[in-house]
Amino acid sequence: MKGSRALLLVALTLFCICRLATGEDCNEFFMNFLQTLLVGTPEELYEGPLGKYNVNEDAKAAMTELKSCIDGLQPMHKAELIKLLVHVLGSQDGA
Repeated sequence: MKGSRALLLVALTLFCICRLATGEDCNEFFMNFLQTLLVGTPEELYEGPLGKYNVNEDAKAAMTELKSCIDGLQPMHKAELIKLLVHVLGSQDGA
């Protein structure tokens, strides 16, 4: 239940950020964010996809906790999420 609440919060946050984003495709932002969340570090999130936004300390703490949850996934589950991301990115390249 805690994980699904965290994912819902992230989805809502991303929706709000995408609505505010200018000059960048929302899908591109989301995919960069998700890729960094899955295989990067919290610092890479703030330097990369979130780099142009002022992320407050509470949001950073929440992102660090979410990243910790993702890193705590069983390796096969994380691998499946990465495969899904690769598939989605591959289908966008062909579009």
